[in-house]
Amino acid sequence: MISTALRWLVLVSFIILTIGGNVLVCLAVGLSRRLWRIANCFVVSLAVTDLLLGLLVLPLSATVELRSGKWPLGGALCNIYISLDVMLCTSSILTLMAISVDRYLAISAPLSYSRRVTPLRVTLAMITIWALSLALSFVPIHLGWNTDDYSVQHLDWGMEDEDKEGRYCQFEWNNNYVLIYAFGSFYLPLLLMCGMYLCIFRVAREQVRRIRAATPSFARIASTAAIAREHKATVTLAAVLGAFVVCWFPYFTFLTCMGIREKTNPPNTLHSVVLWLGYFNSALNPILYPAFNRDFRRAYGELLHCTGSSRRKLLFTRVSVHKRWTFTNGQRASQHSEEQIETVKKETEGKSLSLLERNGVPDEPR
Repeated sequence: MISTALRWLVLVSFIILTIGGNVLVCLAVGLSRRLWRIANCFVVSLAVTDLLLGLLVLPLSATVELRSGKWPLGGALCNIYISLDVMLCTSSILTLMAISVDRYLAISAPLSYSRRVTPLRVTLAMITIWALSLALSFVPIHLGWNTDDYSVQHLDWGMEDEDKEGRYCQFEWNNNYVLIYAFGSFYLPLLLMCGMYLCIFRVAREQVRRIRAATPSFARIASTAAIAREHKATVTLAAVLGAFVVCWFPYFTFLTCMGIREKTNPPNTLHSVVLWLGYFNSALNPILYPAFNRDFRRAYGELLHCTGSSRRKLLFTRVSVHKRWTFTNGQRASQHSEEQIETVKKETEGKSLSLLERNGVPDEPR
C-alpha cells in the first residue's frame, strides 16, 4: 500500500508539473511583448503538444501503470489512447525539426528572414505538422498496419475484459511497421536536426568572426546586438533538442529492439522506465526555457509574482506623464523661442538703422 501510494503521489505530481509548466509557457509568450516573435509560435506549438500529452495521455498512462498494465476502458478507447500518444510524440519531433529550420534561416540569412518566414507560412507549417502527425498515428493503428496479421489491434475487447489473460493496452511492435515508424519519425528527423544545428553553429561562429574583423570598435555593439539575440535563442532551442534526444532516444531504441524480437506481455519494468523517461521531456521543456533565456525568466517572474499588470499600469502612467510634461515644456519652449526671435529681430533692425544713419546712407523713397 505504501509503495502504491508513493507511485500515485509521484505520478500525480508529475502530471500537475507537466500541465502547469506548459500553461505557463503559453501565458508567458502570449502576455510578454518581449516574446512576441514569429519563432516563438513553434515554441507555443511544442508547449501545446506537451500540454495535450499531460491532459489526455498521462492520466491514462498513470492508470495503466498503477493497475500493472491492465486496461479497464475497452479496446476502442485503448486504440485512441495509443494513437494520441503516437500523434503527440510525432508532433513534437516535427515541431523541433521546424524550429531547427527556422533557426537556420534566422542565423544564415538574417536580412531576408522576415521576408522568408512570414506569419502565413508559419501557420501553414504548423497546420501541416499537426495534419501529418494525425495521419501517421490514427490511420495506421486503426487500419491494422502495425500488427503481424494486419488486423486492427484490441478491436474485440469489451469493458469487462480487463481481467482476461493477455489483455494489455500497448502499441503492437512485432512488425516491420514499427521499424519503419521508428526510423522515419525519429531517427531520420534526428539526423536532419543535428546536421542543421551543426550548420547553424558554424555559420554563427563565422558571423562573429567577420563582424569583429570588419566592424570598428565603436560601432560593434549595435551591430552584434541582434545577432547575439538570435544566437541565444538558438542555444535555448538546441538545449530543448538535446533534452528531447536524451529523453526519447532510449524509448525508440527499446521499441526498435522489440520490433525485431517478439513483444513481452505484460509490459516489463524496462518498458515503463523508458516510456516515462520520454514523458519527462514534456515537463522538462518549461524548465529549460527560463534556464537559457532571460526574456522567459522575466516573463515567468511577472506571471508567478502577479506583477505584470501593476508594472504595465505604472509604465503607462509614467509614459503619459512624460508625454504631457514634454508637450507642456514644448509649448513653453516654442513660445519662449518665438519671443526671443522677435527680440533679436527688433534689435537687429535697430542696429541696422543706426549703422545706416552713421554711414550717411539716405532713406528709401516712400
